Formats: sequence, C-alpha cells, structure tokens
Amino acid sequence: MDSPKLTELLATYVHAVHILHHHGVLDGFGHLSVRNPEDPATFFMMYQKAPVLVSGLDDIGLYYVSDADSVLENTRAPPVERFIHSEIYKRFPDVNVVLHGHPEELIPYSNSDLSLRVAVYMAGFLGHRVSKFDITKYYLPDDPQDFLVRNQRLGEGLAKTFDANGYLVDSERRHNLVLMRNHGFTSIAADIKTATYQGIYALVNARAQSETIKVRQAYGGAELTLATKITYLNPQQIAESWQAERELVEIPWAGWLREVKVNPLYVNRLDPDRGAD
Repeated sequence: MDSPKLTELLATYVHAVHILHHHGVLDGFGHLSVRNPEDPATFFMMYQKAPVLVSGLDDIGLYYVSDADSVLENTRAPPVERFIHSEIYKRFPDVNVVLHGHPEELIPYSNSDLSLRVAVYMAGFLGHRVSKFDITKYYLPDDPQDFLVRNQRLGEGLAKTFDANGYLVDSERRHNLVLMRNHGFTSIAADIKTATYQGIYALVNARAQSETIKVRQAYGGAELTLATKITYLNPQQIAESWQAERELVEIPWAGWLREVKVNPLYVNRLDPDRGAD
C-alpha cells in the first residue's frame, strides 16, 4: 500500500473488525467494508474469512461499486454477500462504511412482529422505526432460499429498505440500520468509527429492550400497572440524543481500541504502533 492515508484507513478498518468481533457484533461470519477515498467507485472489504483472523492487506480485497467484481487479480475467495455493500454504495454516494452481522440479540426483532425501538439514549441512530428487509419477497423461482444476499438484485432490494419512509428524524432522512428477516442486520455510516458505534449500541439497545419486556411480562396479568409500562424515546429525544452522541464517538472508540490492542487474539499488521513481530 503506497498511500500512507490508505494504510492508516485500513489499519483503522482492521481494528474495527476486531472490536466488532470482541463485542459480539461479528462472529465467525459477518463483514465490514469501507469506500475507497482515492476512488469512490471502489470499496475495500475483507475476503471470505472469519473476522477474528483479519490482520492485514492479504485479508482485504478491493471491489467495484458497479457490480461487486474484484478490482485486483487474485485467487482469494470474494465474500458471497459483497452485493450488500456494492448496492448500498451505489444507492447512497455519501455512505462510506457498511456493516453486516448476525448477533443473536437482534434476531428476535428480525423474525417476529416485535419492533426494535430506542430504549437507551445511546441508540438514537436507530430512528423512530427500524425497517425490516424480507429477502423472501425478492426470490425468483430458481433462487436458492438460503437468505444470503448473493446477487445485485437482492442487494438492491436491501439497499432500498434504507430509504426514508416518514418515520425518521435523522438529518439524512433515511435508516441507519435495517434488520434482515431470519438473518441479522446491516448498518450504514459515514465513517468506520461511527459504524462500529452503531453496531455495538444496536446490541446494547436490543438487550435493554428485551430485558425490559421480560420484566414487564413478569408483572403481567392482574398486577400490570402504569409502573410497568415501557417508555421509549420520542422522536425529538431520538434526534437530539443522536445529535449529541455522534459527536462523542471517539470516547468509547478509545476504550474499545485499547481492549483489542492488548488482547493477543487480535493481530493488526497495519498498526504502526504494533511493534516488531
């Protein structure tokens, strides 16, 4: 990598993949991508590899936004679901980072009529209503029904789900996170640190909401009172909380970065502070 800025960007990218794995946003699968600032018609994305094992340039491919084809000639397996990323970048030119994962905390909200709501102020990026993508509505008769976004048609369907629908209060007028039926979620952001924040606090919010629902149900029946009513943030609170929190992303990022830097499980060969092997 000849460009110091690109090297710095991809070092941050590798750290983010490790942080997202450490916090359970990414598991053995899942992926993160970042638009190439030197050529916005392309994007960097890890190869088909477990996130915990991503460590350097050999683990990262470069793909065209237009069709998700590889820019580089190599024999590494491209990510099956790279079309999630290419179609979102194509639809939203100002989006620079796409995150996709399958954390179990979000699955109940993707495969049921339950609505993921903003239960904690740190999750204002979710907006007033979290949209859901049902891939089965986009299947053709010969499609494998494996829930993987494995072509441009399915990726375009997911990308459209981010469009504003009147429920949003964020300045971008679109969703920052979409749930995927029986699959997981995809989130979009302007930069890597914000995308990481959104992934982690989506899980924090889902855990808090699920626990609140359990507590409320425990006091159900004849004992149900106004004291057990679930209170979510209203549109103004959502907008103003996110406006405040998006300026503070560097604070938790510093702590998350320290966690992975001192953990020998994670290796980042692009980090200039990593020292000698």
